[in-house]
Amino acid sequence: MARLNLAIIGVGLIGGSLGLCLKDKMGDDIYITGQCRTQESMDKAMEMGAVDFASSDIEEVVRDSDVIFLSTPVLQMVPMVEKMLPYLKSGAIITDAGSTKQFIWKNLQKILPPDIYYVAGHPMTGREMSGVTAAKKDLFENKCYVIVENTGAPKEATDKICELVRLTGADLETLDIAQHDRCASVISHIPHVAAAGLVTLLNRSHGDMEACLKLAGGGFKDTTRIASSNADMWADICMTNQEAITNHLKLLQGILAEVIVAIESGDRQAVHDYFAESKKRRDSILEQTKNMYELI
Repeated sequence: MARLNLAIIGVGLIGGSLGLCLKDKMGDDIYITGQCRTQESMDKAMEMGAVDFASSDIEEVVRDSDVIFLSTPVLQMVPMVEKMLPYLKSGAIITDAGSTKQFIWKNLQKILPPDIYYVAGHPMTGREMSGVTAAKKDLFENKCYVIVENTGAPKEATDKICELVRLTGADLETLDIAQHDRCASVISHIPHVAAAGLVTLLNRSHGDMEACLKLAGGGFKDTTRIASSNADMWADICMTNQEAITNHLKLLQGILAEVIVAIESGDRQAVHDYFAESKKRRDSILEQTKNMYELI
């Protein structure tokens, strides 16, 4: 079997974890190059074994690549592809870890030549920490990894990406591209906006900050954990999935407005039902998915 040449653009948490995993599983059957912004990141990525070679020069990283894995903030992906296109060989496959898909595909299809293929992907995993130092080889294990349909790639290209994903221990799922963005908004994007909102609420606690911190326990830590995520990444996600995110935020705003009315009017039954119904639904979701993959 010919050695696979993989280029990772953005060797951070996700890109670094992919490199660590595939190098562990494939050994000398894969050669991984990585594009990093700083010398410190390059040195660390090579020291950890996430890549065999690292550079800030895009030509050096992609020129012999069979597969290119984009793992930058979403708004950087299309400009990065524009830079690398002159150096890609015919038949190269571009895939990505972007949390929004319609924006990327809408722009990529304008610039990709017919012999360069795009297979849209989204690993539903992560940590509140960022950078290659947070990477770990089992990050994808038992997590959902979505391969998005409708990007026009030939079956052989899609199969190759699916084969690599399976090596990570992730559970493959396929979704329509528009449905992906709506579902990612509900499951991932809105929770991040809400977690940041809870921290902002504490920050605007009108002189009670010190007292509030004395009371902060596991509940506050758990519900705000993802507010420690990378700000650049989440700003880009909000800008590239605007319709779904704003629609769902308005729905959430309406739900909270109903709770406000129930509390203000002293309607204990309505408040009780709000908590009871959400508990019942969450418990059923956990039961339904426990044998599918690990929820994050």
